[in-house]
Amino acid sequence: MALKSLGLALLATTMLASGVCAATVDVAIDSSPAGLDPHLITAFNSAVIVQDNIYEGLTNIDKTLAVVPGLAESWDIAADGLTYTFHLRPGVTFHDGSTMDAEDVAASIRRVQSPDIASPLASRVTPIKTITVVDPMTVQFKLDAPFAPILTSLADIAIVPAELETNKEGLQQTPVGTGPFRFAEWQPNGFIRLAKNDTYWMSGKPALDEVRFNFVPEAATRQVGITTGEYDILPNLDPATALQLQGQPNVTVQETRDIAYTLIGMNASRPPFNDPRVRRAVNMLLNREEIIQGALFGAGVPAGPLSPALVNWAVDPATFDCYETDIEGAKALLAEAGVQTPISVKMNVLPRQDARDIAQVAQQELAAGGIQVELLNQEIGQFVQDWKNGNFDLFVSANGGSPDPDEYFYRTFKGNGSTNVFKYADPEVDALLDQGRTQTDPAARKATYDQLQTELACEGPAAHVAYGTLFTAVNSSVQGFDIYPNGRLSSLIDVTVSQ
Repeated sequence: MALKSLGLALLATTMLASGVCAATVDVAIDSSPAGLDPHLITAFNSAVIVQDNIYEGLTNIDKTLAVVPGLAESWDIAADGLTYTFHLRPGVTFHDGSTMDAEDVAASIRRVQSPDIASPLASRVTPIKTITVVDPMTVQFKLDAPFAPILTSLADIAIVPAELETNKEGLQQTPVGTGPFRFAEWQPNGFIRLAKNDTYWMSGKPALDEVRFNFVPEAATRQVGITTGEYDILPNLDPATALQLQGQPNVTVQETRDIAYTLIGMNASRPPFNDPRVRRAVNMLLNREEIIQGALFGAGVPAGPLSPALVNWAVDPATFDCYETDIEGAKALLAEAGVQTPISVKMNVLPRQDARDIAQVAQQELAAGGIQVELLNQEIGQFVQDWKNGNFDLFVSANGGSPDPDEYFYRTFKGNGSTNVFKYADPEVDALLDQGRTQTDPAARKATYDQLQTELACEGPAAHVAYGTLFTAVNSSVQGFDIYPNGRLSSLIDVTVSQ
C-alpha cells in the first residue's frame, strides 16, 4: 500500500508540473435528449451521452470497429456456434454502489427482449433463447441458430441493475450504469452533468472530474464557444460549421468517414409509397451528388445501404441502376404505378442542419417529377415520436450505422423489425435477412448481403442519400480525445485538459 500511495503521489505531482489536471470538459450539443434509457433511446443526443460513458456492454467496439472485451473479460464459443459462455470482470460496481454480476446481465438481456419494454434493440438479441446464470461471474447464452453478429450486437446492450428489468421509466431520467462517468444532474434546457465514477473498474480512469453536456440550439453560439474555450468539444458537426472552424486558432477539427448515414424514409403502408415502382422513382429523381454539394458542402459520398467505411461489406452505389438521375424515367414509373401527378405529400424533418439542408434540396428534385413535398420542421421529441409510430409520408433523418450489416438491416427492414418504422415487408428480403445472420462462412455471408443491398437500394423503403464525413471540433486545451467512426465519445475516458 505504501508503494501504491507513493506512486499516486508522484503521478499527481507530475500532472501538476505539466499543467494538466483532472477537471471539467464541456461538450455542446444542439438540444436536450428525449431520455437516457440505453434500451429505449434512438436519438443521437441521447446516445452520445450514455453510450460508453454511463453504460457498458459485455463487449465493446474500438476505433477500428473491431470487437474487444467489455464487461466480459473473455468468452467461450461452443463448436456448434450455439452456446456462448461469458466470464465477467470481477469487482465491477454500478453507480449506485451495488455489485454487477451475472444476474444483472441476464436481466438486461431479458429486458431488451421484452415486448413490454419494446426496445428498438430487440432484434439484436432475439436469437438468444436460453439465459443461464452459471455462477455470479459467469453467464451462458444458448441460441436457436448460429448468429454471426452476436459479439458486435452485445456491445450495444447496456448492462443495467436487475431490479430495473420490468421498469420502463426508471432509467429515462436517472440512468444507472457501470461506465467511467455517473449521472449527476440534469438542468432542463441547460445541461446534463456526469461525474467521475470513483470506483470504475479500469485503474486510473477516467482522468476527468466531470463532463457537462450543454444544450446549445444555435450553431453560431456553439461555434463561437469552441473558439473562446467556453466549450471544449463539439461532436457530430454539420459540414458548414466544420468548414468555418477549419484553421481557427485553438481549435482542431478531427474527421473520419462516418458509418452513420442520411436517408429519406418512405412509409410503405401509405399510397403511393406502398408501390415499389414509386420508391424506385423517388431514387431516380434524387441527384445525390447535387445534394452532397448543396447540403453537405461536398463532405460526403453517395450512400448505398452500407457505408464504404465497412470495406468488407459495402457494394459500390455506382452499380445501382436507380442512382442515375432520370426524371423522365421516374415520371414513366409513376404513371405506370397509377400515380396522377402532381401529388402532395409531407416530409418530417429531423431538427439538424444537415437534415434541413438535404430536405430543401430533395424537395426541389422530387418536384421535378411531380411529387410536391411540404416540409415539416419538428422539434426532436415530436420527430422521434412520429418516427416510432410510423406517422409520416416521408422523413429526412440521420441514422447511426453499425459495424455488422445485420445490426442495421435486420431490425430496420425485417417485417415487424424493432425499428421497421416504414411498415415494410418483403418475403424475399426477410429470407435473406434470416440467412445472413445465421451464416458463418464469410464468403457466403458476403454474397447474401451483396444481394440484400441490391434489393434494398432501389425498391426498399429508405432512399439512402449520403455517408458524410464525421467531424468533431476540439479545443486546444483538450488532450487525449480521439474521434470514433460510430460517433461515440468513447475516448472521453482518456481525456485530460490543460489549464
